[in-house]
Amino acid sequence: MNSTRKRRLFNICIVILFSMSGAGLILYSLNSNLDYFFTPTELKNKTISVDKRIKVGGMVLKGSVERISSKVSFTITDYKNSVNVEYEGIVPDLFKEESGVVVLGYLKNQMVFAEEVLAKHDENYMPPSLKIVNDN
Repeated sequence: MNSTRKRRLFNICIVILFSMSGAGLILYSLNSNLDYFFTPTELKNKTISVDKRIKVGGMVLKGSVERISSKVSFTITDYKNSVNVEYEGIVPDLFKEESGVVVLGYLKNQMVFAEEVLAKHDENYMPPSLKIVNDN
């Protein structure tokens, strides 16, 4: 084998090695930032490690919201099972009882300690300040 072929083969091997290591780093990064979405029923049926960040979605149970200064605790239900949530901070404006919510946090002792609360709305959402009168 002459020196030109050896150099080309060496360069190709280096490019392949760096490409594989780059793809490995990207996949590792994506896996570490992955959040799993569960409903309360799925949480009851699965064992989840304490250090795994999860998203839990469902409806806020009527009569379950308790506010103590900036701490909010409530219950999320999917009408089969429910899970208690504790959140420190200000909840979104759309957050209310019997509305959809998604929380991002950690499960510990069958309770979700939320880092973020996202309120959901239906497809017919209208901002509270905008009132349209129907003359029908």
